Amino acid sequence: MGSLLEKITPDERGVVDKHRAQVPVRVSALAQELGLEIVLAALSPNISGMIEPSDTAANGYKIKINKFEKEERQRFTAAHEISHYLLHREYIKNGIVDSALYRSNLSSYKETQANKLAADILMPVEAVRAALNDLGGQKTDDNARVLASEFKVSVPAMKVRLGMGEYA
Repeated sequence: MGSLLEKITPDERGVVDKHRAQVPVRVSALAQELGLEIVLAALSPNISGMIEPSDTAANGYKIKINKFEKEERQRFTAAHEISHYLLHREYIKNGIVDSALYRSNLSSYKETQANKLAADILMPVEAVRAALNDLGGQKTDDNARVLASEFKVSVPAMKVRLGMGEYA
C-alpha cells in the first residue's frame, strides 16, 4: 500500500489494516485500539480538532473533535489526528491544534501527510475501487455521492479519492 502506512510501526500498521478492512471504518474503535482517547468537545468554529497529552488515555494522548461539525467532518478530523499520532508523535509535545483547513503549527508537509494517511484510513484505495466497480465503474457525481455515503466521508473528499477534484 502507500508509503505512509509503511512509515508506521508494523504493530500499529496491523491495527490500522484490521480496521480498514471494514467499511465504513470505525474510527473510534481504531483510536481505542491504538490507546487513544477521542472526545467530542465544544471547540471554536475555526478549530476542527486537536491532539494533546492526556493522563487518562492508555497511550498518553487525547483527541478532541469539534462537536458542532458534521459527522463526516468529525470522522476525517479523527482520522487526521490519529495520523498525527502515528506519523508525528514526537512533534505533539503540548498538543497540535488543527484549524478547519487542517492547518496547525506543524509544517504544511506534515499536515499533507496527516491528510493523506487519514484518507488512506477512511477510504482504502482497494475498497473504493471495488465499490466503484460494483456501481459500474464510472466516476460520476452520483457515484461519488453513493460512495461518500457508504464510506461516511464528505462528497468532496470522495471526489478527491476518485481523482475527480482537489481541495484548494
